[in-house]
Amino acid sequence: MAAFALMSIKGTRCFILCMASLLFFACPVNAQSLIRIAAQEASAPKFIPILQDGKPAVGGVCVDIMRAIEAVEPGIKFVGDQNWLPLVRILGGPVDAICGILHTKERAQLYDYIDTPVISVNYLLAVRADDDIQVSGWDDIRKLGKDGIILSMHNYAINERLKSLGGLQVDSSAVSSKSNLNKLLARRGRFYCHRSPGIVAEIRQAGLEGQIRLLPKVMLKDELYMVLSKTLAVEDARKIRAAIILLERQGTLAKLFEKYQE
Repeated sequence: MAAFALMSIKGTRCFILCMASLLFFACPVNAQSLIRIAAQEASAPKFIPILQDGKPAVGGVCVDIMRAIEAVEPGIKFVGDQNWLPLVRILGGPVDAICGILHTKERAQLYDYIDTPVISVNYLLAVRADDDIQVSGWDDIRKLGKDGIILSMHNYAINERLKSLGGLQVDSSAVSSKSNLNKLLARRGRFYCHRSPGIVAEIRQAGLEGQIRLLPKVMLKDELYMVLSKTLAVEDARKIRAAIILLERQGTLAKLFEKYQE
């Protein structure tokens, strides 16, 4: 009888140890949630092409921000930031987060905005270097009529901002800064409206330094946000929000952005 009891105790202990082992391997202590994202084309300084160990890679302030989030919240890991996609495909694609976009009512219906902005930008106007036009405000452009066409990029939220100002001629058919800059040189537009930081890098990458100049007047100011898919797990969304709030309070977001100023 005693021997049977001893065998039962040993069997119970063995069962408990086996179950504990299964739980240990099934639930890693440092499990990470993979947050799908993509690198937005033509979006400097959010995402910029760089060389890393001699190989093409993606850098930029958004990549820096994601690495900072991962540092303060080890349970989060962003994936896909080394894959380039145009904004239209990102907005319609299977991503969990998008870094650095303007707030619009339409987008707010599709994504959850994190209230703390990650980037603050100015919008400037680029013109041909031989164009002596000076602009002090939007009225100066309205007076130009068809001679004051403003170029901007297709599917960018800034287009709606420009149209909402009223009386402006806006051409948003191009899908890249290079296309718009070439249209500017071809006199198919008088101005190219783009954010700063970003516009100087776009002019340089297009090889058009000396042919394009920037007007000094800041025409618009805005803030860019990180948005999350409405299907993202509640706990993952909470962690990302908390990390961004912490980075803002620490001054980390501002410091990361400083090195990309033009």
